Amino acid sequence: MPYLAHTAHLQLAGFAFATVGWILSSVTTGLVQWRVWHVANTTIITSGIAWIGIWRTCFFSQVLVSPNQEIMYCQEFSVTDSFIPVEIFVAQGLMVVAIILGATGKAFAACGLRNVYQGSSRITLIHYWFTVGGILNLLSSFCIIIPVAWNLHSVINNYGISFPSTYDMPSSPETQEVGAAIPVGIVSAILLFLSGTFFLSYRLPDTLISKVSPLSPEESIFSDSLSMSSRFSSKSLSLASRKHFTKPVLNCDGIYNEAYESELDEKL
Repeated sequence: MPYLAHTAHLQLAGFAFATVGWILSSVTTGLVQWRVWHVANTTIITSGIAWIGIWRTCFFSQVLVSPNQEIMYCQEFSVTDSFIPVEIFVAQGLMVVAIILGATGKAFAACGLRNVYQGSSRITLIHYWFTVGGILNLLSSFCIIIPVAWNLHSVINNYGISFPSTYDMPSSPETQEVGAAIPVGIVSAILLFLSGTFFLSYRLPDTLISKVSPLSPEESIFSDSLSMSSRFSSKSLSLASRKHFTKPVLNCDGIYNEAYESELDEKL
């Protein structure tokens, strides 16, 4: 019979994938390098390169200096700003949802693994823990891949953003390229998808299920009655067999030995 701890090796690997994927999704959300803009006017943007994330835009400037970032100048934007494009607006919401779903999915998977490796009186619930965790991780993966793919499409088509004049950013770049956040987001989505698939593939062996399935009160009474009947029948059969097939025990004078027969009955 297989041990319960031997049934979740794939799910343990899925938990590791989910952990790494969740960390990468958090990194993707915070990175400013979703889009890399190359601009022609270097009067304010000294390096000629600006980075645009889903929460802020940054560039190097010798003219404008942020208080705590030396020559790196950054300005934040939020969902309330009307100038941000739809793909960034959607990314702000979906990435936060993805982080929450990923964390919750990891928690359910951790409960399933805990019941596997520390033992549980109701092991059939392990399947439900892994199922919920797998569904949440798959949803988290979809929430990541949608904004990542949408922003990748915007970069490929060189779409601009109508920044207000206070941001000192052009409305469109000369060229733009994919930032580091997009490939990191793709990797995180793949890892979360794999972990969700691993969790959903968990199956308990039939031998374990049949062993732990409790009997109903009616089944228990019937089982006890059947066991008592079988023991009684077995004893009766042994007595009958002994009487019919065992030769009578005689003493030295050829007389039937009743004492030996009664002793034999007591042993049976």
